[in-house]
Amino acid sequence: MIQMVAFLGNYGREYEQTRHNVAWLFENSLPFSSKISWSQKYRSDFCAVDYEVLAKWMAESGLIKTRDDGSLPVPADAPKKVYFMKPLTYMNLSGEAIGEAARFFKIPSSDILVVHDEIELPIGTISLKWSGGLGGHNGLRSAKSVLGTADFWRLRFGVGKPADGNVADYVLGSFTPDEKIILSQVFVHGANLFSKLLTKKDASSLIKEWGKKKVSAE
Repeated sequence: MIQMVAFLGNYGREYEQTRHNVAWLFENSLPFSSKISWSQKYRSDFCAVDYEVLAKWMAESGLIKTRDDGSLPVPADAPKKVYFMKPLTYMNLSGEAIGEAARFFKIPSSDILVVHDEIELPIGTISLKWSGGLGGHNGLRSAKSVLGTADFWRLRFGVGKPADGNVADYVLGSFTPDEKIILSQVFVHGANLFSKLLTKKDASSLIKEWGKKKVSAE
């Protein structure tokens, strides 16, 4: 099961609304985001949440349903804690923060979920991916380099490609007002997928539906 979630982005007010920071925007949109108590550890904004507390947050938010007897749907082999992190190393060195925390808590790469932007997918698209190519994403390259493998989960939010091919300027540019409207729709679906990822013993069962899914109305 997923034990650690790394939301990739760039630290600094000037980057807050940029395409490269879509993962941080997504985290901030989660219904329970305000309950996450961040502290600076492992070169990141970091939080360790008891699994049962996290399940309660998701249930209170309507993301998961309680059982008929009112108990939380906590899998028998669920981890005791789930770790959330937003690396403060800037995108290109994200793996250093991920690797440091993973080593300390002895979390295998297969239990790590990396949330990030994806230019190969149009805006309005969500994709769940296991391992495979990195698509030229520098944050993923850094994670693979430090972890020594590409065998980790990715939750990808499509941001589209630039018209002129200047990728660096494009991903560091801000979302347009129309794109922000689309993202608000995408994030609702993303929260539902996210809750499924955190409560499934085997996330691979979600790939058939979520391998590449257009979820916005546009």
